[in-house]
Amino acid sequence: MAVVGIDFGSLHSLVRDLNLNHYREIPLILFFQIGVARHRGIDIITNEVSNRTTPSLVGFGPKQRAIGEAAKTQETSNFKNTIGSLKRLIGRTFSDSEVQEVEKKFTNATLVDINGTVGVEVNYLGERQRFTATQVVAMYFGKLRDIASAELKIGVQDVVIAVPGWYTDIQRRAVLDAASIAGLSALRLINDTTAVALGYGITKSDLPEPENPRHVAFVDVGHSSLSVSIVAFSKGQLTVKATAYDANLGGRDIDMALVQHFAEEFKTKYKIDVLSNPKAVFRLLTGSEKLKKILSANTEAPLNVENIMADVDASSFLSREQLEELIAGVLDRIPAPLQRALEDSGLTVEEIDSIELIGGTTRIPAVRTRISSVFPGKTLSTTLNQDEAIARGATFSCAQLSPVFRVRDFSIQDITPYPIKVQWTPAPGDDEDTELLVFPKGNAIPSTKVLSFYRKDAFDIEAVYAEPETLPGDINPWISKFTAKQVPPEANGDATLVKVKTRLNLHGILSFESAYVEEVEEREEPAPMDVDKASGEAPAPPKKKKYVKKKEIPFVAGSSSLDKTVLEQFKELENQLYATDKLVTDTEERKNALEEYVYDTRSKLDDRFAPYVQAEEKQKLLVLLQEAEDWLYSDEGEDATKSKYVERLDILKVLGDPISFRYKEVDERNKAITSLRETLNTYMSQATSSEEKFAHIEEKDKQSVVEKVATIQKWLEDQIVRQSERPKNIDPVLTSAEIGKKRDEIIYFAVPILTKPRPKPIVPSGTQTPKDQTQTPPPKEESPKAEGEGEAPGPSEMDVD
Repeated sequence: MAVVGIDFGSLHSLVRDLNLNHYREIPLILFFQIGVARHRGIDIITNEVSNRTTPSLVGFGPKQRAIGEAAKTQETSNFKNTIGSLKRLIGRTFSDSEVQEVEKKFTNATLVDINGTVGVEVNYLGERQRFTATQVVAMYFGKLRDIASAELKIGVQDVVIAVPGWYTDIQRRAVLDAASIAGLSALRLINDTTAVALGYGITKSDLPEPENPRHVAFVDVGHSSLSVSIVAFSKGQLTVKATAYDANLGGRDIDMALVQHFAEEFKTKYKIDVLSNPKAVFRLLTGSEKLKKILSANTEAPLNVENIMADVDASSFLSREQLEELIAGVLDRIPAPLQRALEDSGLTVEEIDSIELIGGTTRIPAVRTRISSVFPGKTLSTTLNQDEAIARGATFSCAQLSPVFRVRDFSIQDITPYPIKVQWTPAPGDDEDTELLVFPKGNAIPSTKVLSFYRKDAFDIEAVYAEPETLPGDINPWISKFTAKQVPPEANGDATLVKVKTRLNLHGILSFESAYVEEVEEREEPAPMDVDKASGEAPAPPKKKKYVKKKEIPFVAGSSSLDKTVLEQFKELENQLYATDKLVTDTEERKNALEEYVYDTRSKLDDRFAPYVQAEEKQKLLVLLQEAEDWLYSDEGEDATKSKYVERLDILKVLGDPISFRYKEVDERNKAITSLRETLNTYMSQATSSEEKFAHIEEKDKQSVVEKVATIQKWLEDQIVRQSERPKNIDPVLTSAEIGKKRDEIIYFAVPILTKPRPKPIVPSGTQTPKDQTQTPPPKEESPKAEGEGEAPGPSEMDVD
């Protein structure tokens, strides 16, 4: 059994699994010592090309989808039908300013509006098709599921997905919907910096007492966003004190600054307008990413882009100092969220014990300089794996939530980054407030609150974000709507006190759990019997006790999650697309198998197969091979069905396999003959042996083994002679399979005879063998003991009275 954690990244995603062979509590520090996922440890799962990260890309082609590595391979030639920025698009609307002004710059596919949400329009299966961002993410999750299943050799269902802490309710629900479409059960959506903190703290054996916690700032500067979280660690727990984000600050902004710089340079240098050509922009962006990485470790680096456009091979040069000037605007935005988190935590810089860096962009020296400016005098730590820390923490979280595993107790208290309020329309004639802040910023997750309302009739409540201006882009602040029905009035006609339970769950999602009224009921209970009262005295009167009974009120609640009907439709469609992909893959495999058979067999006919093929057979097979090759490269063979390739291959194998069999049998037959002879010699020597261990076996039984060995020996020698007289290009009369059967025959015959156990000696009635007599010791003589002397009786024998 395995549990899986997924780091859902903008550029790549990582999948970790945790597999414990035994259901028992193991200190988590052992996971790092062992370091192999299948042997009680955590490790990154490699994909089909042995990479530890899988590109967050989904591509659409004329026959099938390409996801992950396959999409990356085709990205240059199919960039208009390849979708990235999956984490950025899910849960957003097409009209969102960030989608229009930011994401369109990084997305080559056509973005469209699909029922109010952002989606893509692509060429797929020869026609224009549309898919929502949720569907595309589900496709990608399905690929991660298959990668994990292939590595672990078991099905994968339960996962924990790490998402950005700045995700809103609608984005989190969309990720859960995507996981459901992919057939995954998301046990938890964990904030990425919280996952890092869990992976950091759960392995520490030197954490202080809760009265004096250790404060650590986790700074994550990734491909597209910056996150910072300040966490207090103590024995067995972590508490998130504050978080802050810049959802549009990351490595891609640096890449785009480089693209703009070099595009201007190439206008003058090569007289080309790179920005006017999407493919040229894509090629320059790829080169800029490489340049940025080189400059992280070097003070200067070259840029080379072959055939950027108009047959121009572009080249340039950049120093680290020039880079820092180009991205000064990006760098200047880094301190603000860090300072905001520090202020919200209520801590001073001196109270921060450590600053841990994660995310690839933190490798850039200028980025580290800006981070250090907020924490003067503090050393920036890189003890965590900057690329894999999130996936590690997500996997630990999954292990904690799975009923199959026991891990060290380590509690997590996360917080919500956005305040949430409920609002309503007041009852007629009531002069009351119309809103209430239920979950303020920094409220613990999970958390449950009970709201009280005095109502006579059905009523509505809406949950919204209290500060819409703090949300990323133009995300709708609306979260959920609650409608109570059939509110029972009080007997005197007054308003009823209705209580509504609302919950901010592990995913960071708000939900309305229940609605009820409390009814007070008085019941008489007999007074306890007083045994001290005189006979005939009147018993005490019964006492009345109040009981509070909850009466559920029917209600409906709406949210941004997909309707169940739509969700099932998406699941069915995804299954169909998956089956189409599998059929195309299987068909391509059969086509390749046919092509390989044609070339491999043809080359061997004049080489190793030459002594084993008759002239007529060879000529006929060569004709069939040529026909198959011609068909393969014809219009019909280029796009045939799987069954057609299988049929063609089967026709060739009717002639080709007997030739291949003759060739292989030479070696296999010699090995089988050697093995049979060794077996015959062994049983013959045992049947004719005078050793003591075979003395109890009757002579007639031994003789039967000798005769059986001789019979098979004669059969073998006769068959060897017959085979030696037979040409190599004729089917053999003696095969390795027949020799193997003869070996099994002698084994089944001889073993029961030669391993017959020695009979036990006959013992006369009423006597004992010397061995038995020595095993029965004579009774020991003991002197009588006085009362109270000798050994104390065992606990079960003591009389405590």
